[in-house]
Amino acid sequence: QVQLVESGGGLVRAGGSLRLSCAASGRTFSSYTMGWFRHAPGKEREFVARISWDGGITYYADYADSVKGRFTISRDNAKNTVYLQMNSLKPEDTAVYYCAADKDRGGVGVQDYDYWGQGTQVTVSS
Repeated sequence: QVQLVESGGGLVRAGGSLRLSCAASGRTFSSYTMGWFRHAPGKEREFVARISWDGGITYYADYADSVKGRFTISRDNAKNTVYLQMNSLKPEDTAVYYCAADKDRGGVGVQDYDYWGQGTQVTVSS
């Protein structure tokens, strides 16, 4: 069992930055693939990024309004924490951001993850 708690969300102007954190409980954090998703009003929850258990492999969403090149996912297994550094934020990045954990290799779908946090709100003003 893994419990996840996100923090670091808030209100920021377009072009600004935020760093989200996701603290995990449990001694097996380092064995989990971790992912970040976001859920904007009127949209489906969508994949943002994921990172392998050792941090050696990262993968970012590749869709219109892509986060690739602006967001960076990282983890510190000694602190049981995964991060999402978000730069050059745009109003369309406004959403509730969730971290998720998977015992296997994760994926880009909601169904690929076993555990979820409660989310943290990110609002980007124009």
